[in-house]
Amino acid sequence: MKASIVSVNVSEEKGTIKQPVAEIVIDANGVIGDAHAGAWHRQLSLLSSESIARFAEPSGRTFQPGEFAENLTTAGLDLGLVRIPDQLVVGEAKLEVSQIGKACHGGGCAIFREVGKCVMPKEGIFCRVLKPGTIRPGDALLHEPRTLPVFAITLSDRASSGVYQDKSGGLLRQRIEAQFKDSHWRIGVESRLIPDEADRLRSLIKDAQQNGCRILFTTGGTGLGPRDITPDVIRPLLDRELPGIMEFIRVHFGTTLPNALLSRGVAGVIGNMLVYTLPGSVKAVNEYLDVILPTLDHSLRMMDGLDGH
Repeated sequence: MKASIVSVNVSEEKGTIKQPVAEIVIDANGVIGDAHAGAWHRQLSLLSSESIARFAEPSGRTFQPGEFAENLTTAGLDLGLVRIPDQLVVGEAKLEVSQIGKACHGGGCAIFREVGKCVMPKEGIFCRVLKPGTIRPGDALLHEPRTLPVFAITLSDRASSGVYQDKSGGLLRQRIEAQFKDSHWRIGVESRLIPDEADRLRSLIKDAQQNGCRILFTTGGTGLGPRDITPDVIRPLLDRELPGIMEFIRVHFGTTLPNALLSRGVAGVIGNMLVYTLPGSVKAVNEYLDVILPTLDHSLRMMDGLDGH
């Protein structure tokens, strides 16, 4: 079954059901004439007719398109497969998925006041406009999956020459993939192993940024050895430094292991890319990731102007 638009719906006030109309016109702020249009990240909302049917069955009530305040009621697309930052195309209009689910407004929601629960907070899809256009019932809906690029670089002269296996790089990739597995983001992780060479590292960082990388990790080269150059290369490249997270990690683990205070790791932002430099030991990689990974979702949302509410 091909995905399509079942109904297009508009309301003039928030917290009320939307009424089906013959067509909606989308500009840079969302649906013209709709209460949820504006300069923010939830300009349009989508809900599938399949989700509505599943919700309706135990409630003993039939729900019409727009009653959950969705702008677009869809059919044939499993919205459970949609992730941030996928794109949805309807005719000339192009949307970017910016949020999945939302906080329940309880008594501020017409459906919640009637039924005591709502499907939108769990299964609703929210988008912002990439390209304006007109959308009508019956229009085909195209889902274009997008991947959030993540890059992991191991710096080690000995591992790169085959003296020993790069265990910290493998662990780094596993932890990143596990962190995002059940999230609303779709990521793709690329790994690279290089010697402790400043020019190679600068080149990889430049390539990663040009290829749209959003999160870059390095492991190795943060200590006091003569070849430990990672922070020295990366710090001058940062547009904004995030000193707090590395300071906390050093102090937290340094209270029981003073040598942890000798790590010179830095964190920050280069363009639209988060950057974190981790030590080279497996133990340290685990410790640093225990602190950093839980912050990534919020960091990405802040950088993209997605408040999550």
